Amino acid sequence: MTEIRNVEADLAQFRTRVLLIGLAVVFGFGLIAARMVYLQVVRHDDLLAQAESNRTAVLPVVPNRGQILDRKGRVLATNYSAYTLEITPSRVEDMDATIAGLGELVEVTPRDQRRFRKLLEESHRFDSLPLRTRLTDEEVARFTAQRYRFPGVDVRARLLRQYPNGEIASHVVGYIGRINQRETEAIADWPEEDQANYRGTEYIGKLGAEQSYERELHGTTGFQRVETSAGGRAVRQLANTPATPGNAVVLSIDIQLQKLVEDMFGERRGALVAIDPRSGEVLAFVSKPTFDPNLFVDGIDVDNWRALNESMDKPLLNRALRGTYPPGSTYKPFMALAALETGSRSASMVMNDPGFWMFGGHRFRSHGDGLGAVDMRRAIVKSSNTYFFSLANDMGVDTMHDFMKPLGFGQITGIDLRGEVRGVLPSQAWKRNTYKRPEQQRWYAGETISLGIGQGYNNFTMLQVAHAMATVANGGIKYKPHLTMATENVVTRERVPLPGPPPENLGYNPENVRFVLNAMQAVTTEGTSTRVFAGAGYQSGGKTGTAQAVTIGQKDRYDARRLEEHQRDHSLYLAFAPVDAPRVALAVIVENAGFGAAHAAPIARRVFDYLLMDQYPNPQDLAAVRLGQAGAPIGTPLKASEMPWPPLAPATAAAAAQ
Repeated sequence: MTEIRNVEADLAQFRTRVLLIGLAVVFGFGLIAARMVYLQVVRHDDLLAQAESNRTAVLPVVPNRGQILDRKGRVLATNYSAYTLEITPSRVEDMDATIAGLGELVEVTPRDQRRFRKLLEESHRFDSLPLRTRLTDEEVARFTAQRYRFPGVDVRARLLRQYPNGEIASHVVGYIGRINQRETEAIADWPEEDQANYRGTEYIGKLGAEQSYERELHGTTGFQRVETSAGGRAVRQLANTPATPGNAVVLSIDIQLQKLVEDMFGERRGALVAIDPRSGEVLAFVSKPTFDPNLFVDGIDVDNWRALNESMDKPLLNRALRGTYPPGSTYKPFMALAALETGSRSASMVMNDPGFWMFGGHRFRSHGDGLGAVDMRRAIVKSSNTYFFSLANDMGVDTMHDFMKPLGFGQITGIDLRGEVRGVLPSQAWKRNTYKRPEQQRWYAGETISLGIGQGYNNFTMLQVAHAMATVANGGIKYKPHLTMATENVVTRERVPLPGPPPENLGYNPENVRFVLNAMQAVTTEGTSTRVFAGAGYQSGGKTGTAQAVTIGQKDRYDARRLEEHQRDHSLYLAFAPVDAPRVALAVIVENAGFGAAHAAPIARRVFDYLLMDQYPNPQDLAAVRLGQAGAPIGTPLKASEMPWPPLAPATAAAAAQ
C-alpha cells in the first residue's frame, strides 16, 4: 500500500528547521559582533596598552651614584665602568656545568666562584648575579661569540663602586652591597614614589656615610621605553627619561690627616676622634684596625669574611663609634669642673695624698709614696688618684651623673653615622634598671670611689669623650658632632651646607672653665705630657690616662709582662689646642698599650702639629710613634701641605724625605 506524504506538513517542518538554524546563525553572529564591540570599543584602550607592552618594554635607568669627598675635595668613593659576566639562576639548568664551560672562555677564579655561591644563597633565583667583574675586551669578545651555548648568561656594562684609598677611613666612608631580603622588605614599606626610585637598583649603602646619606648619593632613577624583539631583546629606543646622578657628599674629615693617624697606630688597636669645638665638625675619625671596603662591593667571599669576622682584633668594629672604654684619668678634668660648678669643692682646698685613700677598711691605691699636699690644680697636673677618690665620695654617684649627662657621657651624640652605642654613665637608677637581683640593684658607697678616676662602671666611646672635651674647650657651648659638611650638585658643582641644630649653652661659669683648661695646659708644661709637647709651636692642654682592661687586686702590683697582651692597660690622651682659642679637641686610646704619655699623647701631638703648624712626621719619627718610643718629634718634620696625594709608595716616600 502506497504512503501518501503530507507535503504541507513537510514544508512547515522544513521552514521551522530553517528558521531555527537561521536564528542560531544570527545569534552566533550577534555574539561575535558583541564580542568584537566589547574588545574593540569597550576594552580598546586596555588591549591597546597590552599590545603595546608586548611590543615595547619600560626599563629603569639606574642613576650614577654620587661621589664621597673629603673636606678638600679629594675622592673617597667613586664609580668606574666595567663589563660583568652575570648569570640568572632561574634560566640555568646545570649551574656547575655552566660555570665550568664559562671557565673555558674567561678566567673564573675559586674566589669568584665562592663569592657567586654566597650571592646565590642570599638572592632570588630570578636575580642576575655577577660571576666575574672587570672583564677585558678580549674576554667579552670570546664570550659573545659563544653566547648561544649559555642560556641565562650575559655580559652587562655596569658602573661599579670603588674606594680608591682602600682601608683608609673605611669605617667613616663605609661601603655598598647588594640589596638583601631584609632591605627589600624595608623598601616595600617606603612611599610609592621612593619605591619607584629604587626600581632596577641592586646596591645600597651598608655602612658609614654610604648608608647614612643613601638618599643623597643614590640619585633619581630614569626610564627608557624600548621596542623589543620576540626574544625580548631591545631593538630600538622609543622614549627616554634620563636618570639624575646622585649628589656628592662632602665629609668634614681630612683624608691625609686620617691616613697619618692610622699610620701612627701601626698594628696597634684603638681609636681617635678630633673635633672642631667651634662647629662640631669631625676632623678625624679613626678606628684601628681597618678593612678594605672594596671587598664588599661585588659580594665578599667566604674566606675574606671569615678572616675579618673571626679576627681577635675585630677590624669590622668601629671603635670610635661603638667601642666603649673606661676613660681613666682623662675623666679628672671633668670631675674638677663638676666640683666647681656644683659647689662640692673649691679649687683652693688642699688635702694630703699619701699614695692611697682608705674607705670602709678598703685601700684605694694612688701614686707610690704619694704626692703630699695637693690642691685641685696640682691634682690634675700630677694626676692624684687620692684627690679624686675623695672628691667622688663627697659628690656621690647621682651628682656626678647629673653633671656629666649634659656633656654627653653615656648619651647618644647624634653623629651622622648609624650604630652609635650609648656606653654607661652610672647612677643609682641605672643600676636598679640594669640588674635583676635586689642585692645587685643596690648601690654601695664603695662603688662610687673609683668613678672619680674614670674607672668602675664608667664606659664611654672616644666620640663621647672628644665631644665633651670640645664642649668644655668651647666654654660650655655644645655643638652636635657631624661628619658631613655639605652636598655638592654633580652638574653645577654648587655646594649646599647641611644645616645642624643650634648649639646648646650649658651655662658654665667662665672662671671655672678657664681654671680647668689652664690646669690642663700645665699638664703639658709641668705634668705627665711635658716631654711629648716640648718645643711645640703652640700652647695646648691635655690629660693623660691609663685605664684598666682587667681588674688588678689592690694588693697586687701591675706588671704588663705577666699579662696577656689583651689584658694590659689602655693608653689614653685627652687634649685641645691652641689654649687661647681652641680649634681642635681630641680623644685617643691605644688599646692595651700602657701609660698614656708613652703611646697616646705622641699621636695627639702630631695631630696638633699637622693642623696648627702644617707639619708632617718624617719616616724616622713615624716609626718611633708606631713603636711607642717617641716623645716630642724626632728630627725635622715635613711640610704637610707639600705631601703628595695620593700618597707615594713607602720606598718612594722614604727616598723623597732624604
